[in-house]
Amino acid sequence: MKKKRAKGGSSLKDRYPPSKPCGCEICRAYCMRPGWWTVEEAKAAMDAGYAERMMLEMSPDFSFGVLSPAFCGCEKDFALKEHSAFGCNFLSGGLCELHGTGFMPLECRFCHHERRGLGQKCHDDLGKDWRTPGGRALVDKWCRMTGLFEKYGLGSPVKYPK
Repeated sequence: MKKKRAKGGSSLKDRYPPSKPCGCEICRAYCMRPGWWTVEEAKAAMDAGYAERMMLEMSPDFSFGVLSPAFCGCEKDFALKEHSAFGCNFLSGGLCELHGTGFMPLECRFCHHERRGLGQKCHDDLGKDWRTPGGRALVDKWCRMTGLFEKYGLGSPVKYPK
């Protein structure tokens, strides 16, 4: 998959570099809410076998979806508010299982208590990455892989040109 360029010509990875590790209360609280991968990162995570631990978050207007690490209890399903209090399924004993694997989401790597107010900009730019034909195609592929369409009796929401 081609590296995505954000507004201004730089990639999302360049615009949102990793933060320094921190175990403060604020940064640990970020870990409860799963961060978002770029489309490219999510594809790599799927290829590495993490598809069964992802969930599908839908935009408020249902115009696009984002694959992210799942809340505990939402694996291979839609992100459900009822499960949000259970935290990310990769958070184990206060530590992230994805840390150091190369599969930690960009949003998780970037967010830090010292970057106050910048997390929303990162989140919005990641949403733009998913609101693309490539993002929609990956969501469609994941839904087929995990059986989400069948579970809810849905057809594919992605329409491909012939």
